[in-house]
Amino acid sequence: MRTPARPYPDALIAQASALGARVRAARTRRGWRVEDLAARADLSTKSIAAIERGDLGTGFGAYLRALWALGLNEQIDVVADAGLDHTGLTLELGAHGRRVRVRRATDNDF
Repeated sequence: MRTPARPYPDALIAQASALGARVRAARTRRGWRVEDLAARADLSTKSIAAIERGDLGTGFGAYLRALWALGLNEQIDVVADAGLDHTGLTLELGAHGRRVRVRRATDNDF
């Protein structure tokens, strides 16, 4: 695994670890071995093991393939949903970032 230039924040590591644990739980609830999920997702067993560890060096596509194979990919639609971005909506609706033009009085004195 490649070492990132800057270490990941602890909160991000915890989220990845929790996601990996949820993938593992979904796999074991189905009675699948790591090899079974790997075959269904068309991934290597090493990739599945990395996903289940919450390895942040694992590609996003691999996570998506594993979730798809488990039938859990539809929940991805709410990730970064613009309608749920409260900060972005507030900024968009507020005056932040809008250009304010100052009207200048026209002077017809030539």
